[in-house]
Amino acid sequence: MYTEIKYLNLLSVRLEQFKRKKEFLWNFRCPVCGDSKRHKNKARGFVFQLKGKLLYKCHNCQISIPFGKLLETQDPQLYKEYRMEKFKEDNPHKGLDMKKVAKVVTTLGERMNDFQFEVVKPSILSNLPSLGSLNTEHPAKKYILNRKLPLEDLYWADDFCEYVNSVRPNTFSDSKNNEGRIIIPFTDKEGNCFGFQGRAIHNTNLRYITILLEEKPKVFGLNKLNYEQRIFITEGPFDSLLLRNACAMGGADISDYRHILGDNIVFVYDNEPRNRQIMSRVEEHIRRGESVVIWPSHIKEKDINDMQLAGLDVQFIVDTNTYSGLTATLKLKEWRK
Repeated sequence: MYTEIKYLNLLSVRLEQFKRKKEFLWNFRCPVCGDSKRHKNKARGFVFQLKGKLLYKCHNCQISIPFGKLLETQDPQLYKEYRMEKFKEDNPHKGLDMKKVAKVVTTLGERMNDFQFEVVKPSILSNLPSLGSLNTEHPAKKYILNRKLPLEDLYWADDFCEYVNSVRPNTFSDSKNNEGRIIIPFTDKEGNCFGFQGRAIHNTNLRYITILLEEKPKVFGLNKLNYEQRIFITEGPFDSLLLRNACAMGGADISDYRHILGDNIVFVYDNEPRNRQIMSRVEEHIRRGESVVIWPSHIKEKDINDMQLAGLDVQFIVDTNTYSGLTATLKLKEWRK
């Protein structure tokens, strides 16, 4: 790979924050997508060795192409020199007619320009076991089954920090206190995973850790929704698994995501009428004319999962306690009492 490395170093003057991380690993800001516009220090483009060749991959736009194609897009003239040198390297015979060589290289270059490279987006979940595939005695699987939750769409990472660093290098510099976590993926409408949450199964101050590979709204379950029907939006991903046609907020209020979910949506917050933040959000939804669930006073459980464990029909309760407008305002006053 002498020639590839040589031309990568020549190209490096055009690559922002270019640095060599390891013997066959280089990092810089992605020149294809521009990387993060808000965070100028982020560098998510990597050139690395695979089967004796250099490949380029960006962990932001997910483009994955041979190094030669990257070189061609960034410096066409340098790419021509690279092609010529590669041709001579691959054909080390004496007495070559260099005019003929130049003609062949030019022809090959024209054919390369006609060929459309497919952007490869391998799933970041492909190397993780699903919870359903784990042994029934595995603590993560037992935790989910004890909570009477479905196993679909959930995964497991034995070494969370190591896994995160494999899909977003250098996220964690210290992994001494590493632990296993349930992986809750954020997947867009097309089924592409753009981030995830790591959920601890033991007592910890940090139950959820959110990792984003692309700057998209943090919503769980977008790929499973029927956008022609009413959509329920819960606070937590686990609660959304217990409702029909539901998704979940990724740790934040998603009032401004109607352009993704449409107008036929219902916000389902936890049953915590003393929580000022929840009350404020519910009031804002009502003010904006949106539908919300106001829990009946006889229900004492904190969230949907607890209601499920108590033997309640959560879908029926949600369906029959969805309100909007003046009715929602009156029900909210009752809920506060």
